[in-house]
Amino acid sequence: MKTPPKFTILKEDYATVIALFGRFDAKGASSLWQKITQKISEGNGTSLILDLEKVNYLDTAGAAFIFYLETFGKTRGFKDISIINLKQEYSTLLDLAKNIRQKDFSKQIPQKLSFVENKGKSVSDFLLETKEFITYTGEITWALIQSLRHPKGIRWSDTFLVAERSGVDALPIVTLISFIVGLVMAFQAAIPMRMFGAELYVADLIGIAMVRELGPLMTAIVLAGRSSSTFAAEIGTMRINEEIDALTVMGLDPVKFLIIPRIVASTFITPLLSIFSNLMGMLGGALVITSMGYPIISYYNQIVSFVKWNDFAGGMVKCFVFGVLIAASGCIRGYQTQSGPSAVGISTTRAVVTGIVLIAIFDGIFSIIYFYMGV
Repeated sequence: MKTPPKFTILKEDYATVIALFGRFDAKGASSLWQKITQKISEGNGTSLILDLEKVNYLDTAGAAFIFYLETFGKTRGFKDISIINLKQEYSTLLDLAKNIRQKDFSKQIPQKLSFVENKGKSVSDFLLETKEFITYTGEITWALIQSLRHPKGIRWSDTFLVAERSGVDALPIVTLISFIVGLVMAFQAAIPMRMFGAELYVADLIGIAMVRELGPLMTAIVLAGRSSSTFAAEIGTMRINEEIDALTVMGLDPVKFLIIPRIVASTFITPLLSIFSNLMGMLGGALVITSMGYPIISYYNQIVSFVKWNDFAGGMVKCFVFGVLIAASGCIRGYQTQSGPSAVGISTTRAVVTGIVLIAIFDGIFSIIYFYMGV
């Protein structure tokens, strides 16, 4: 049972005796701080005696409080300050508090690095971070291969939950962005096309651009900002709270337990959202074309005759790769979270930046490959 802290004062002509009772931790010391210092200020004599016989618990906060009382007593004119009945197990803590409080840390100024040293440190940190990223990528790839060979080992309940949060909940923002992009593209393309009386061919532009490029790319960027940041924040918080270490101690592989469900969910939900994005972009273009007097069936026939199945397949292949990149970048950045109050925020930002950069790089790679393949 925890004994609440308290104290008694004995004033004599030659000394002021303060007897402390109970538990002196951070909470207990703070509750009596003002009361005891006030009594010391009102004390008599030239000596201050702190009696710790009845103290049944003392931690570093309590030891720092005892040392503060000694220092405070000297400032109030007590020439002789002593501590009596101190238990042996508490003496080490009190010595530690005295040594720390008496040290002068003003001269411990961080060493300033030169320009060359600063840039060298930045390069070294970048290379180390790149090495960790590649290592985590290899671990995730191997775990994903093993999970696909043994699908029963995947935590499907968590996978479906992540798919719902990343997919269904992202439909409104994907709908809004895709519809507006299709609308704006149609308006901008219709201006030069009108000079040749070929406004209907705007449907070809909208169809091929949405299916091959803009649909997958916009969906991936939205998910990078929405889902990748969520994955980084969740795993980063678990890293700070040592929950990932707890999984390792329990014999569970954190990569299979946390990362694989998110990658599987993101891989399959990104193509579905991309199909929906294609549809919304084409509807935005349809609104513009019909406002120019063309029937909707003409717009539909124009798209169907121009957009081929290989265009649709090329966009879907991109989506699967983008889904893996989005989930992997978020999970890896979350896994790399350091300690500190802003660590999760930093990991979240890095996850979004990494995801968008990788999406742009791989989109360029796909464009080059499709060009040489004649797709």
